[in-house]
Amino acid sequence: MVATMVHQLTRDLTIDQIKGTPFEAYYVDHTAAVWPQAAGGIPFNACEFQCKGDSITDLVEDMAAEQKARTVYDNLIRLTDDPEVLDPLKFLREREIVHFQRFGEALSQVQDDLNSKNFYAYNPQFDKCDKKR
Repeated sequence: MVATMVHQLTRDLTIDQIKGTPFEAYYVDHTAAVWPQAAGGIPFNACEFQCKGDSITDLVEDMAAEQKARTVYDNLIRLTDDPEVLDPLKFLREREIVHFQRFGEALSQVQDDLNSKNFYAYNPQFDKCDKKR
């Protein structure tokens, strides 16, 4: 969604408006097309998603991802005063907050379901290796 917003804001720029700006390098590769990438220029890829197969690890990772996204929206909101840009950014930021809260609730439920004597809150069903070795 953010890439599309950037496209909408830049699609009608003239070459003179682009030359000498940070957008010039992006324009060389992509014109004003949507190309999802980090602010530092690293293209979006599947490495953004982390999954280990352990519910606690994965939920904590999910919560961290939501917080990182919220921080990005906070930073973008600080950089603009355009209401047509601010409104969708604020909506996306609120969505990240709700997702963080829901993942936190899920994490609490998973931890409550684990063995109460399990101090480190790992999933005892996850490690099924032979203990006789």
